[in-house]
Amino acid sequence: MSNGFSVKSLGEFKNIQRIDLKEALGFTSCEISINTMEANTNVPFVHHHKENEEVYIILDGNGEIKLDNELILIKTGDIIRVAPSVKRQIFAKTQLNYICIQAKENSLTQYTFSDGVVE
Repeated sequence: MSNGFSVKSLGEFKNIQRIDLKEALGFTSCEISINTMEANTNVPFVHHHKENEEVYIILDGNGEIKLDNELILIKTGDIIRVAPSVKRQIFAKTQLNYICIQAKENSLTQYTFSDGVVE
């Protein structure tokens, strides 16, 4: 990444259930993973974070996400934001493909309109 950018193809990650892009692309500000869960499986643990919020983008399939003590149906097209302290676990009813983005809560100080420089 000495030139300031990195490029990968999803084809480089065939048959991998979790693609961690932080290492693959050298992210320094967030963690992004692309995940595939087989039907009738679940993340084998409940977890929460110390500082990082997560955003789940459901690309394909359906299932449920347990947030604290609430079980919520999820399906293709859903976007879920979860605060660090909320305990979470995902359950796939069908094959479930999703992106998970993790970043420190309240750390975004600039975004496209205030950080972008038009040349």
